[in-house]
Amino acid sequence: MVKKIHGGDIYTDRGLPSGIQLVDFSANLNPLGMPQAVKDALCRNVDAYQSYPDPQCRQLRRAIGAYYGLPDSWVVCGNGAADVIWRLVLYYKPRRAVLPAPTFSEYAEALESAGCQICYADLSAQEGFVPGESFCQAITPQTDICFFCNPNNPTGVAMPSRWIRSLMERCRETGTLLVLDECFVDFLQEEEAYTALPFLGEFPGTVILKAFTKMYAMAGIRLGYALCADETLTEGIRQTGQAWSVSTPASCCGIAALEQREFVAQTKQFVARQREALQAGLAALGMKVYAAKANYVFFQAPVPDLPARLERLGILIRSCGNYRGLDETYCRVAVRGQEENARLLEGIRQVLGGTWKGGN
Repeated sequence: MVKKIHGGDIYTDRGLPSGIQLVDFSANLNPLGMPQAVKDALCRNVDAYQSYPDPQCRQLRRAIGAYYGLPDSWVVCGNGAADVIWRLVLYYKPRRAVLPAPTFSEYAEALESAGCQICYADLSAQEGFVPGESFCQAITPQTDICFFCNPNNPTGVAMPSRWIRSLMERCRETGTLLVLDECFVDFLQEEEAYTALPFLGEFPGTVILKAFTKMYAMAGIRLGYALCADETLTEGIRQTGQAWSVSTPASCCGIAALEQREFVAQTKQFVARQREALQAGLAALGMKVYAAKANYVFFQAPVPDLPARLERLGILIRSCGNYRGLDETYCRVAVRGQEENARLLEGIRQVLGGTWKGGN
């Protein structure tokens, strides 16, 4: 069983000296924080929380459907995208799966819990962890399900829509259910060049995963959803797992978040600027930086214990040593604001004993 290790552990007592404030680069959340309108919705609807939530999430599904111009019957909501992944696997009961490696560990955890055999298509560091034609060919008529994260976590590699469409076509040919995780595509300035949403009606054997977690900094609220034109599949997922998986507070926050289009546009611009500066600063410090396009940066450090050294300075970054195909030298850091990013770079300079000549 894959060990459960994720970022965002700000709760462990690390015994930091007084005066050192912990800053978390291990969780890839919007550096602008939760929109004020979402906070207001959380407080404004408090009287509704005394009743059970709608197990069908009807109002939220209508809002999501309207946001994308899709029927609400194509929408299934859950307690974060991870909940939807587990419920999908529990309902679909795949026997054989194809996963890229490295990628988000929750896919393998859910599949292994169902006794599914996993075939890994290992991505090459020499090729920048960019999947090629061989990945599509790894999917055969014996493959029941394939998960693909775009942009990928942790590498940040984003594949263009034309390549994603070829993957969708391959899965249609082989009768394979394709699950496309687009939880980070919202951060791309050229989002329309990477999303598979325009093809969804044409490919009912494709599920697109989305979440409010990252863009709207709603990680503690837990809200995610899937989009699929196969209404039998969405209804099956909806009926699988615990009842009331989406709380009323989460639903209210999600509906409010969908109205924050200007906030999303501002986030895209802010993240793009800060990511570029952070990548340049990391490269100047001797890191091997990969071409991530999301709200995080993936790099290889010259030492294997960089996360542990930074933690002693009150800086949390994500070690990627537990990802298949990676070792302890690979790290992932969230893009945060200018001052926090500067603190990260200064911390790396300190622990490596080098001189940082970059800036942001």
